[in-house]
Formats: sequence, C-alpha cells, structure tokens
Amino acid sequence: MFDFDISHALRLLAIAFVPALLGIILHEVAHGWVAERCGDPTARQLGRLTLNPLPHIDPAGLAVFGLTSLSGAFVFGWAKPVPVDPRNFRNPHRDMMLVALAGPMTNFLLAVAFGLGLWAAVRLLPFAELRTSQVYIFALSSLQAGVVINFGLGWLNLLPIPPLDGSKILAYFLPAHLAWRFMDLGRYGFVILLVLLVSGLLGKLLGPLVSESSLGLLALLGF
Repeated sequence: MFDFDISHALRLLAIAFVPALLGIILHEVAHGWVAERCGDPTARQLGRLTLNPLPHIDPAGLAVFGLTSLSGAFVFGWAKPVPVDPRNFRNPHRDMMLVALAGPMTNFLLAVAFGLGLWAAVRLLPFAELRTSQVYIFALSSLQAGVVINFGLGWLNLLPIPPLDGSKILAYFLPAHLAWRFMDLGRYGFVILLVLLVSGLLGKLLGPLVSESSLGLLALLGF
C-alpha cells in the first residue's frame, strides 16, 4: 500500500519554498540585469527586474516545484523566462552567452550565501540552547536546503539541452551553422527534460554534482 505522510511532505515543501523561490526568481532577474548591462532594456521595460514573485510565476513550473518538493526527490521548477532581445546587444553572440551564464552563476552565489547563513546560525548563535527550538531547527533546515537547491538549479541550467542556459553557452563556442542547428532542438527540450526527470536519469546525472558541491562547500565552512 502506498504510504504518504502529508505532514512530512508539507514540511519538506515549507523548508524548500523560500530557498527555491529566491533561486528561481534571482536566476531570471540576473538574466535581465546582465542583458541590460549589455544594452537590452527589455526586461526592465516589462517589469521583470523585480523581486516581486508575481511577474515571474509560471503555473506549470510552480506545480512541478510543488510536486518534486512534496516527493522529497530532486527539486525542479522554473519561472517565466525573462524576455531578451539580442538585437539590442552591442555584441549579440558574446552577450547572449553572458546573459545565459548569469543565471546559473547567481544560483551558485546564492548557494554560498545560504551556506554562510548556515555557518552564522550555528557558530554565532547559542546552538546548545536553541537546538530544541522548532523555529531554529526549521531555519537551519531551510538554510541547508538553500545550499542544495541552488546548486541543483545552477547545475540543472548548465545542462547543454536547449533551451537551458548551458545550451546557449555551448552555442557560443560552436560554428554559426552548427549553433543554429543545435539551438533548433529547443522545440524538443521540455520533452527531453521531462523524460530525464520521470526516468530518474536527471537525478542520477545531477545528483553527484549537487551532492559533491554541497558537501564541498559545507566542508569549507567547517561542517
């Protein structure tokens, strides 16, 4: 018989919610911010350079995030892509690559920030006195989740599967005719990701990267 603990599942969702929301939103804001630095103001003009989650929410991406969080499996979700117009770039080929790179790098920086927050919460607060506090333990769990989730989002988006960011970074290094054909595979990108997710291959592919990154960072911080 299928055994589903709703209270445990909802706790996992609550722990993952803030770190994932920040990771997904700041990922998109970073794309728009770098695009603006490269000459394209489209994201700002459309109100997407904001921390308000409402303009960024994609219902399907939010639903997938909820399901993967409740399952306790690999946390997966997405926001509406920030609109970018390469025609405004000063150097379209290079700038598109920089815009793509900005998202995953932001997630990696967020993972470090959550790790530092975890270090501060354990080292600078009286852990022995607070360890029985449910609020404190929840905060520690959320900070730890922030490390794992943001490393996960960063590595996921670096996969060279169109239209993920990794495909745009790879396309920068390909000859123009090959890059165009490669990016044209984007029409199948969601199907490919869905198959990888459902089959468990996505977790097997990203699991070691996320695990080693998270453990490496925590080890550097003395955990």
